[in-house]
Amino acid sequence: MIREVTREEIPACVDLIRSSFMTVADEFGFTKENAPGFTAFSVSEDRLYRQLDEERRLMFAAEENGVLCGYYSLLIRENGECELNNLAVLPRYRHRGIGKQLLEHSCSAAKSMGCRTMHIGIVEENAVLRKWYEANGAVHIGTRKFDFFPFTCGYLKRDL
Repeated sequence: MIREVTREEIPACVDLIRSSFMTVADEFGFTKENAPGFTAFSVSEDRLYRQLDEERRLMFAAEENGVLCGYYSLLIRENGECELNNLAVLPRYRHRGIGKQLLEHSCSAAKSMGCRTMHIGIVEENAVLRKWYEANGAVHIGTRKFDFFPFTCGYLKRDL
């Protein structure tokens, strides 16, 4: 079941996002020292509360047997575009189709808000994730290297 996140669930969502992104950090050797801005290390309750209250991001969670096992947020822009952020599935719930359900839900939610294009950012070196997004309708549109990350940021978009 996918539903909107309640304010009281923000701490659980932070834990879910950190746990999910930590597998990427471990796989690619990201640490708090070499990539403090990477999601596994930088997401916080304050950040999610700010995204909810000030940025008015839509936040959704997948729940299975009372456990929050997946998450995403959407930043809706005024130009018919949106950003998909922090799509995450707890490691023990992966390979069950939850990520695909969250992605499709995010597309439907964005479309219902008047969005025509969704933007997605990834760790470019994560070829498995890039292929997954591409297999699910996203198109790779470029990369950018930032000095503060030990990886390249990859960018995709999906027409809605």
